[in-house]
Amino acid sequence: MEYNSQKEKLVIPEYGRNIQNIIKEGRKIEDKGMRSAYMFKVADLIMQMHPHNKNLDDYVQKIWNHIYLLSEFDLDINLPEGVHLKAPEDFEKKEAYLDYPVKNIKFKHYGANIMNLIQKAVKMEEGPAKNEFINIIGSYMKLAYKTWNKEHYVNDELILADLEKLSEGKLSIPDDAFFDNPKVSFNDNSKRRKRNNQNRSGKNNRSNGGDYRKSNNRSYKRKR
Repeated sequence: MEYNSQKEKLVIPEYGRNIQNIIKEGRKIEDKGMRSAYMFKVADLIMQMHPHNKNLDDYVQKIWNHIYLLSEFDLDINLPEGVHLKAPEDFEKKEAYLDYPVKNIKFKHYGANIMNLIQKAVKMEEGPAKNEFINIIGSYMKLAYKTWNKEHYVNDELILADLEKLSEGKLSIPDDAFFDNPKVSFNDNSKRRKRNNQNRSGKNNRSNGGDYRKSNNRSYKRKR
C-alpha cells in the first residue's frame, strides 16, 4: 500500500492529486493543438469544481496561472485571449503575513481584554462607579475561571488575589466587593424587588375587592 506521504507533494491541495496528474499527462501530448484543447478541458473542469469562485476578479487568469504552476512552468499551448501567464519567479513571491499580536498574558484563562479593563479601572476616580466597575470585572473573572476549570471551586478570595496580581497592587478594591452575575447590578435587584412588591399588593387588592363585592351581595340578598 502506498501512503499519501510517499506520493508526490501536492502543489495546490485545493485541486487535489487527480488534477495535478491530469495536467502532468497533458504535457506528454505532442500535438500543440490537441494539447491546447486538452488544457482547455482541464480549465473547465477546475471551474466546475469551484463554481463559487466565478465571481472573483480575474478568475480565468488565476485558473491558467494555477495550471501553469502545476505544469511545472512547462505549458506550451495556445492560451485564451487576454490571458497572460506570470513569470516563474513571481510565483515564489509570497504575500507578507500579518504578524500575530503577541501579548504577555499572566493568566490566559481570563483573556487579554481583562487587562484592558483593569487598567481602565485603575485610572478611574474613587467612588461608586469605580466600585461597581470592579465588581463587574471580578464577576467576569469568576465566570471565566469557572468556564476554564469547572472542577475547581472558585470563591471571591481567589478572584481578589488575582485582581491584586494583575493590577500590580494599583487597584484599590472595596471591602464590600461582591462578585456575582455581571449582568445584574444592585439597582436592578432593587427595581425588581419593587416591581414584585407592587404586583403582590395589586393581587391582594383585587382579591380583597372580590370578597367585598361578594359580601355586599350576600347582605343585599338578606335585606330583600
